[in-house]
Amino acid sequence: MDKKDILKQERNAPWRKELLRKIKNKERTNIERVKMPEADPMERSRSFIEVNRGLSAEAAMIEASRCIDCANPTCIEGCPVEINIPKFIKNIERGEFLEAAHVLKETSSLPAVCGRVCPQEKQCEANCFYTRKLKKPAVAIGYLERFAADYERETGNISIPERAPSKNKKIACIGSGPAGLSFAGEMAKRGYDVTVFEALHEIGGVLKYGIPEFRLPNSIVDVEINSLKEMGVKFETNFIVGKTATIDDLKSEGFEGFFVGSGAGLPRFMGIPGENLVGVLSSNEYLTRVNLMGANKEDTDTPILKGKRVAVIGGGNTAMDSVRTALRLGAEKAMIIYRRSEQEMPARIEEIKHAKEEGVEFLTLQNPIEYIGDEKGYVRQIRVQRMQLGEPDASGRRRPVPIPGSEYLLDADTVVVSVGVSPNPLIPQSLPELKTTDWHTLVVDEENLQTSVPFMFAGGDIVRGGATVILAMGDGRKAAEAMDRQLSKQVENAV
Repeated sequence: MDKKDILKQERNAPWRKELLRKIKNKERTNIERVKMPEADPMERSRSFIEVNRGLSAEAAMIEASRCIDCANPTCIEGCPVEINIPKFIKNIERGEFLEAAHVLKETSSLPAVCGRVCPQEKQCEANCFYTRKLKKPAVAIGYLERFAADYERETGNISIPERAPSKNKKIACIGSGPAGLSFAGEMAKRGYDVTVFEALHEIGGVLKYGIPEFRLPNSIVDVEINSLKEMGVKFETNFIVGKTATIDDLKSEGFEGFFVGSGAGLPRFMGIPGENLVGVLSSNEYLTRVNLMGANKEDTDTPILKGKRVAVIGGGNTAMDSVRTALRLGAEKAMIIYRRSEQEMPARIEEIKHAKEEGVEFLTLQNPIEYIGDEKGYVRQIRVQRMQLGEPDASGRRRPVPIPGSEYLLDADTVVVSVGVSPNPLIPQSLPELKTTDWHTLVVDEENLQTSVPFMFAGGDIVRGGATVILAMGDGRKAAEAMDRQLSKQVENAV
């Protein structure tokens, strides 16, 4: 039985009628939150199969029935792209799955992506009535978003948002990550002729090179991109704005507005001895080689060191992606070294849970201070110092303080450094009038994301320095609204 037959069977299932009956709010609040089906840890830790398997139609309808449809839906306030969350969830509860997907696409260009990688527990679900008032697990908004988007794709009934009449104005979007894709989709809806310029050979930015397929399959990203193409968005790959063509070149070709969403692909290191040893690399390089260039395959042109004892430095989502990738590349021991405690880790709780299930070892309150190599220049050990937590720093987290005399040596033949990223300086270098911060991010107006160059807006990591997919998407949407207002006002003034 193929997927379409299964979906047809689900639509006619007896349980569906039972779920469509009217449920009282007291009943709703007593329903337990759904659990996401997952691939077996031992099976998935040695393959790149997707870990989360998705909800069945029955499970999705039951979970959707937990939503009490608040008079003041604060969950929407927690969503950077302002999805009408109660509306799409109520459609799922009624069994109107395609309509639910349509609601998602009213404000989100990447619902299947967001349903997989967005930190709902810190955003929409943190603002759910269950969390705020009942102190119970929130409605599984992320799981339901993924379900609706996947249902639409798997049934072949993919809806394309309507476009306004053409405004005959060309817009350039620099970068095809989540900020750029969100911006491009919003501008296409408004009737603009949008071209996205991508420096790499694949469209998707960090969605392709930064997030492993066991968390976000490339095929899912490709479907979302194809929807943008159906809306008329054009894409040019292997195109480096500032090198292949300058901003002035593009302006001479008729582009009137520019959005910079080129991300933060410049890795940071810690500045400790031994960072130039073979086998010490950034998480950016490590994940890009595997995710985008197939370094995990036998016939690859871009091989990577597949260490047996791999240490990943850092505690964010990228660190979790890196250490879990190391297992899938054959590591016998994969370790996270993090200078604070697990409670301070910025990674999603789900990612930490998955890493532990797969056998990752967590060395918290520890920090590398030196990498030690052999006579051939390969890393072989890490000098680690134990830490304790002191007073809170500027981020609000307790500052890690070294414990004197606590140093020890740890064997490792591959080290992946995941301690942050910085924006690529190419765009600012090509436009001297573009103001930047001391951290090399672009200075923008907080209200409309306009840069110091009037025709240019920016969002995502090149402004934030490193953030989530959904925050980048929110920036793209906000910038599109602001650019549309600016260009529309120019037309009015001309008349």
